[in-house]
Amino acid sequence: MTPFVNRQKSASFESPVLDVIQQRRSRRAYSEKPVEQEKINSLFEAARWAPSSVNEQPWVYLYARKDQTDLYNRIFDSLNESNKIWAKHAPLLVVSLIRKTHSRNDMPNLSARYDLGAANALLSLQAAHHGLNVHQMGGFSLEKLNQNLNIPDNFEAVVVLAIGYPGDVQLLPEHLKVRELAPRERYLRQEFVRNEIF
Repeated sequence: MTPFVNRQKSASFESPVLDVIQQRRSRRAYSEKPVEQEKINSLFEAARWAPSSVNEQPWVYLYARKDQTDLYNRIFDSLNESNKIWAKHAPLLVVSLIRKTHSRNDMPNLSARYDLGAANALLSLQAAHHGLNVHQMGGFSLEKLNQNLNIPDNFEAVVVLAIGYPGDVQLLPEHLKVRELAPRERYLRQEFVRNEIF
């Protein structure tokens, strides 16, 4: 296998996968329809069953519905301006955090971010199952979020998730509309899977 030089991308699935994987997108166009509480609970139930190192389950979620104005705005206020443009329509904002240390011995948990990623992946697939969209954002002010939510030192916010039903793409600014309507692109499998030494 040659080194990665000319990376090709594919918009189609090369092999069969679960429907929810095919349906999952990171859209920016949201309907303002509220997400039902039972579906919110279902998302966190999916995250609850994610695998984690020594079963530490180091993820913590803090969420706000749009009708919880104060809490919602405390999260929204921390977002980068480029994310605020579209995330303002999402009916649900979720801060996903890690506990930095192991609960049993207070030693640093070096797997916490990896484990949170697994939990967020399951949450996102469960959302796709319900017809919901999840867009994960790293574009936020950690300092502002810590201050707005009074986050303790042993916790760290990693990504903020905008969640809701897909909305009208035509309502997005033109530069985001182009991105939203573009086909999904993924590297071809042979670009990241090896069955031989480097």
